[in-house]
Amino acid sequence: GVKLLLHGLCSNTTVKSLDLKGNNLRTVGAEALGKLLRQNKSIRSLILEWNSLGVWEEGFSFFCQGLGANNFLQRLDLRNNQINHQGAGELAMALKQNASLQELDLRWNNIGLLGGRALLNCLHSNKTLKRLELAGNNVPSDILKAVEQAMDHNQDRQTILSETQNRTYILSKEVLSLKDEKTKQFLDLMHTIDKQREEIARSGRMSAARVSQLQEALDEQHSIMNSLKAKLQMTEAALALSEQKVHNLGELLNATKQEQTSMAERHFTELQQQKQEGADREGKLLRDLSAASEKNLLLRNQVDELEKKCKVQQDQLFQVKQDLTNTTAELKLRAAQAEERLEMEKRRFKKSLEDVESLRVKEVDHMTQHIEASERSMQDRIQRLEAIRIALEEELSQVKAAALSERGQAEEELIKVRNQARLEEQQRLEHLEEKLRLMTESRDEAQNCCLKQKQMVAEAQAKANQLSLHADGLRRRLEELQQDLNSKEEEKVTEVNKVKVELQEQIGHLQAERTAQDGLRQKIAALERQLKALSSNHREALLDKEGEISMLLEKLRMKEADISRMREEEAQRASFLQNAIMAYVQGSPVGTHSSRK
Repeated sequence: GVKLLLHGLCSNTTVKSLDLKGNNLRTVGAEALGKLLRQNKSIRSLILEWNSLGVWEEGFSFFCQGLGANNFLQRLDLRNNQINHQGAGELAMALKQNASLQELDLRWNNIGLLGGRALLNCLHSNKTLKRLELAGNNVPSDILKAVEQAMDHNQDRQTILSETQNRTYILSKEVLSLKDEKTKQFLDLMHTIDKQREEIARSGRMSAARVSQLQEALDEQHSIMNSLKAKLQMTEAALALSEQKVHNLGELLNATKQEQTSMAERHFTELQQQKQEGADREGKLLRDLSAASEKNLLLRNQVDELEKKCKVQQDQLFQVKQDLTNTTAELKLRAAQAEERLEMEKRRFKKSLEDVESLRVKEVDHMTQHIEASERSMQDRIQRLEAIRIALEEELSQVKAAALSERGQAEEELIKVRNQARLEEQQRLEHLEEKLRLMTESRDEAQNCCLKQKQMVAEAQAKANQLSLHADGLRRRLEELQQDLNSKEEEKVTEVNKVKVELQEQIGHLQAERTAQDGLRQKIAALERQLKALSSNHREALLDKEGEISMLLEKLRMKEADISRMREEEAQRASFLQNAIMAYVQGSPVGTHSSRK
């Protein structure tokens, strides 16, 4: 049906607008539309919405060829036709050839990045298209902006052309009116001259008949002839002046044409300069954005390094816990062996128990005092840190220049602290290895004593019960220490999470600034005078962010120092407990063994 309809419209000269929306046109319909566009010269508006023309590639290419050959269509609607990037390329080729289309609607298709680029490239050669709609096509925003700029340029060009055409039309009208007036004046003069000549001929005929009678009249006629000659000279001078005026008007027309061309060239150069300045400004903003993104990446890398360090420290804590469990197991074995050794000397054992109880009480008091002192010191340090933070915020405007040097010094201090922590961990490992060696030697000694004290097992059962109770107390103490370690680890994790949240907030601020910069890109044309101030403000904001980041790094360094100090304190506590247990286990049997020797 559509084929017959369009075949009939090929020779039609009255239809100006054709609406075929939602008619499911296929390959045959697309080819018929291409033929119609080749032959018809009256249709100015064509609506083809909801027809899926882009699915049929051959038919759509034929339709695009017809569009390229048409020079009368002004408006074309191709919404929701499933046009892909290949179809957009065909349309771009057609638009390069077409010189009449002013509005093209391609919304809600599948043009994509490649199709958008093809349409943008075709706009360099097409100067008549004023409106191009590309919404809902997954086309990037920069291509859409470039298309809008090209449309604005075409509209400006059309307005300039229309103005120049109007001016030339007005000038041509004025020239024609002047020519008409001059021709009318010339015809009037010729008419008067003809009348005068007729009158002279009549008077000559009458004077020839009346020569003898009208000598005086002849004299008067001579005077009349002289006056007519003078009039003729005047008319000839007037004709010369009119010709000179016509020549002057021609020169004025040429001068106006030259001025129009010069004005058009100046306008074109000014447009190019404005475009170049806009491109330079966009390049500067893009460079600033790239620098900000690089700084964000550096911050993220630093956060990742800090997380890795925290993981390494957690692994080290886990290894220390494993060492503690191994030592506790070995201590249990030694306690079982010591039960068999210490059965012979109850009195000494009682005295040693009393000594151990007093040492334990002292140790508990010392531990509580140390924990309270550490808590007080932590609170004091937190208050100091708050005071330092307030002072740093007040002095931040004065210390911007020295921030970079302080940052380098802080990094050097971090490296020094890390090296010191590594050295301390190596020393701890060496100390633990020495303790293990001593414990293995004591274990060998205890095995020798066990061989000698097998006969005293029955008498030491009561003491074994007491020792089991004491071992349970030690287990509880170890569990409490493990709980304290877990609480410290949780505090450390919460502090790290807080730091992460602060860094994420900073990153969010930077992203918000990036979106603001995108908004500034869209408003470049209206805010050209304020770009310098905005760029300076942006740089100051970036410097402020760098100062805040240096402050956060300083806080992280302080937190790492506190964590390392807490680890040292926990290690000292563990070593203190191990020494106490060693003294508890090795007290009397070593003395008896040495006395026996």
